[in-house]
Amino acid sequence: MALKVTPKKQATEDPRHTQAVQNYESGLRALQEHKFEKAKGHLQKVLSGPNKSLVDRAQVHIITCEKHLNAPSLQFKSVEEHYDYAASLVNSGDYVTAREHLDALLKQNPKSEYVLYGLAALHCLTGHVEESLKTLNDAIQVKPALRFQARNDTDFQNLAEDPRFTELLYPDPGVEAEPEEEEASAY
Repeated sequence: MALKVTPKKQATEDPRHTQAVQNYESGLRALQEHKFEKAKGHLQKVLSGPNKSLVDRAQVHIITCEKHLNAPSLQFKSVEEHYDYAASLVNSGDYVTAREHLDALLKQNPKSEYVLYGLAALHCLTGHVEESLKTLNDAIQVKPALRFQARNDTDFQNLAEDPRFTELLYPDPGVEAEPEEEEASAY
């Protein structure tokens, strides 16, 4: 006896749901590419879709887009102003953003003693001792007077007991001014 197989009824998918999923995916791609205006447009189309869960997720992403679109753009009038902003980030404890700004400043001004000094302080505050010593040395090579500033700077307190730091700030007076060898004169 043969069993009679009846075909399953195929559930027809709601075209509004399909369109909402496509818009949601397009919105996420645009969001990942930092195209916030485009992403917001796609995600707003999802809001009229039938799937409440998808609508809720789209609303969260729309808020993210709006935050990025409404964020004030940072425009600095000078390198010094940009540095002051980075220093304020260090002072407020936002070390990651401060490092981004100091790195950008250093790319623009690789021999800027105050940018090097600020980066050395940040390295010290974040426990990167080797980088701090190297960067502070670079700053002092450009402007030796920074030795005196670093001696009293609490940002370098983590290095206070390190002999390399002491040698950097209190160099042997004879080392800096080594006399050049005089050529023997022929009589």
